[in-house]
Amino acid sequence: MATPLLERLNTQAKLAVFAVQERALLTWNAVRFIGVRPFYPADIVQQMDAIGVDSLFIVVLTGFFTGMVLALQSSASLASFGETAIIGRLVTGSMIRELGPVLAGLMVAGRVGSGIAAEIGSMRVTEQIDALNTLGTDPIKKLVTPRLIAALVMLPVLTVINDAVGIIGGNVISTLYVGVPSSIYWRTVWDQIAGDGFTWRFVPNDFIQGLAKPFVFGGIIAVTACYHGLNTTGGTEGVGQSTTRTVVVASISILIVDYFMTQLLLGVLNPR
Repeated sequence: MATPLLERLNTQAKLAVFAVQERALLTWNAVRFIGVRPFYPADIVQQMDAIGVDSLFIVVLTGFFTGMVLALQSSASLASFGETAIIGRLVTGSMIRELGPVLAGLMVAGRVGSGIAAEIGSMRVTEQIDALNTLGTDPIKKLVTPRLIAALVMLPVLTVINDAVGIIGGNVISTLYVGVPSSIYWRTVWDQIAGDGFTWRFVPNDFIQGLAKPFVFGGIIAVTACYHGLNTTGGTEGVGQSTTRTVVVASISILIVDYFMTQLLLGVLNPR
C-alpha cells in the first residue's frame, strides 16, 4: 500500500507533466494564430510598448552596473597577470554571451511576466475571458498571441541595449579606475567580437549566442505568464498566487534553458 508521501509525490509528478503538456499546447496555439485572421496590430504595438519601452530603464540600469562590476572584479584578477589591457574582451564576452541575455530575461520576467499574469488573471476571475468566448473571440489569439509576438521581438532588442550599456559601463571603470585608455578598451572589445570567429562569414559567433537566447527567453516569459494568468482561480488571492508562480517558474526556466542552450550553441559554433 502506497504511503501518503508517495501518493503526494505521484500526484505532484502528474500535475507537473500535465502543466508541461498544457504549456506546450498553449504555445502551439499561440504560434499557430500568428498567421490567422483577424489580426490585432494595435494590441501587438501596445504590448511591445509595455514589454520593451517600459522595461528600458531597469534594463539599462542593470546592464550599466553589471558592466561596471565585471570590469572592477576582472581588473583585480587580471592585474596579477599584468593583463589589464584585455579587460574589454572579458567584459564584452561575458555580457554578450551570458549576462546580457540572462539578466534582461530575469528583469523582464520579474517586471513584465508578473504584470501579464496579473492582468490576464484579473480578467479570468472577473469572467471577462468567458465574455470573449461568448462573443466568438478566441482568448488565446486575442490575449496570448500579441504578447508572445511582442516578447519575441522586444526581448532581443532589450538584450542588445543591455549589452551595449554594460560594455560602456565597463569602459567607465577601466578608464577611470583601472587606468586602461579608452582606445585600447574599445580595440579589445572589437577583438572579442570579431576575433571569436564568424558564422556564415559575416555574423560574429557571439551575436548568434547573444541573440538566440533572448528570443527563446521571450517566448518562455510570455507563455508562462499567459498560462498562469489563464488558469487563475480563487479571486484576488489567486491573482497574487499566479503572479508569484509566473516569476518563479519563468526565472527558473530561463536559468535551466540557458545552460542547455549554452551547451548546444558552444557545440555548434565551436566544435572540437
